[in-house]
Amino acid sequence: MTTSLRLHLVLAFCIAVASCNAPVSVHEVKPTRPTPMVLDEASLKQASKKPGLSPLPRAAAILDDLRTTYDRLAKGDSSAIPEYNYLVARFVENIRASGVKPWQDEVEIPSARTRYVLRGGQPDDLNVQERYFIACDTLEFTGEYAKTEAVKEGVGAPLLAIIKTPPTEFETFDKNLRYRGVTALVHFDGSKAIVDLADPFESEQVTIGGRRYPLHANFSDNMSYGLSETRLDKLGLSRLLNPQRFSKTCRLSRLQPYDPERIPVLMVHGLDSTPATWVPMYFKLMEDPKIREAYQFWVFSYSSGYPYPYSASLLRQELDRMNRAFPGHKDIVMIGHSMGSLVTRLMITDVDDKLWRSVFGSPPSETDISGKSRQLLEESLIFESRPEVDRAIFFSGPHRGAELATSWIGRFGSKLVRVPGFIADTRDAMVSVVKSDSSALALSRAPNSIDTLAPNNRFIMEINKHPIDSSIPFHSVMGDRGKGDTPNSSDGFVAYWSSHLDGAVSEKIVPSHHSSHAHPQGIEEARRILLEHAGLEN
Repeated sequence: MTTSLRLHLVLAFCIAVASCNAPVSVHEVKPTRPTPMVLDEASLKQASKKPGLSPLPRAAAILDDLRTTYDRLAKGDSSAIPEYNYLVARFVENIRASGVKPWQDEVEIPSARTRYVLRGGQPDDLNVQERYFIACDTLEFTGEYAKTEAVKEGVGAPLLAIIKTPPTEFETFDKNLRYRGVTALVHFDGSKAIVDLADPFESEQVTIGGRRYPLHANFSDNMSYGLSETRLDKLGLSRLLNPQRFSKTCRLSRLQPYDPERIPVLMVHGLDSTPATWVPMYFKLMEDPKIREAYQFWVFSYSSGYPYPYSASLLRQELDRMNRAFPGHKDIVMIGHSMGSLVTRLMITDVDDKLWRSVFGSPPSETDISGKSRQLLEESLIFESRPEVDRAIFFSGPHRGAELATSWIGRFGSKLVRVPGFIADTRDAMVSVVKSDSSALALSRAPNSIDTLAPNNRFIMEINKHPIDSSIPFHSVMGDRGKGDTPNSSDGFVAYWSSHLDGAVSEKIVPSHHSSHAHPQGIEEARRILLEHAGLEN
């Protein structure tokens, strides 16, 4: 096979990957009522008198049925739960379609049984006026990421509360969540009907007539719906090949409402990837009530074509923003996959100006570089362990590089990456001042992320001379493709000799390829470590 043919095959493969099927797609379905819907004759007559307001009289008729079902629950009849949940979902659909806003003002709704006074409650961060609602029982998801659902059975109708404005790929973490999961409940007090939108992250149970039931909660549909709408997964290759074009997508994002009492878990994806890669782990972890109670989940997304020391500098800036927006948050557990492990490692390593001295052969004060190039170099080469990071988990981390980066595939892939002009300018500034001795860094061209993954890359070799902060425990998880040949193993991309780190509190070999973070055993190891970190029993 000629070199030219090889390159064309690789390019065709990249295009195929970029246009692959969505990992999750959404379809509307018509939910089936658990028992036949029979509205009494008086309700049907009332609805026929107001054809122009059909959703409102229908909502009133549903309220009558709901009252009957609610009374059954109040007496301890749990067999009424499916019927109650179905009716609550249909009721919310109809009051929203009618324009009624019980979360803003009290509203009177006459029915065949009585004249209801309707009012509502909502979580403080929801801002219901800027959202529309979709009942989760009207959605069906298909695709690889739809194989796992994080659902807790119980009382209530899970809803998606979606901000109306057009979506973007990423939202800043100080804004309200665009895709928010809530659980609708309808309580009765005489002729008063209270529509509550409960936060499933805050409430595990609901009380009806003095009896406690588990709150029905869906922790996955908001993520699945958002991924199907934005196709975030498709950004992986685009941001690798042209990182600067997508520079505004480099940011921290919350996956759930902020809670100062929960420990943040910050997940960092790898090369040619996006936060979508964490969906299988997130869904599985959210099935565990202990994990839900102890943790809140965040992701760092970045253009993976950047040299990873620069990506790490962007994460430090985001952590600074997080500290300003949420002062006093609990210390963070970081989880990195592949190159995300390298970014994570730089958050828990002290180098001060030692890397700078190694690169330039002189201290910063004696290095003649100024302007934006100096700022970029200082942010990428001079750093200390982040005080807010308390533990780290590395999945398939190429800490000593990946030989694939120096293969013909890696060299070709590196040539496809469009290096941003400011990085090229910084390279030129470095070349003009580095000393031509054995300790100096030689750069024939501006580096990209693939270059910084090469085992012989100067940064890779230098950073491994600096140990991880001894006060921060870390763990390693890596795949061996099921061969059981460790320490001579490899996950197909990263060899064990690269992913192994002395000093790890634990090391887990799973029978996976490079996606050890998505393998059931890898996910279970993450769960075990998180429970141990929070002082909870497995």
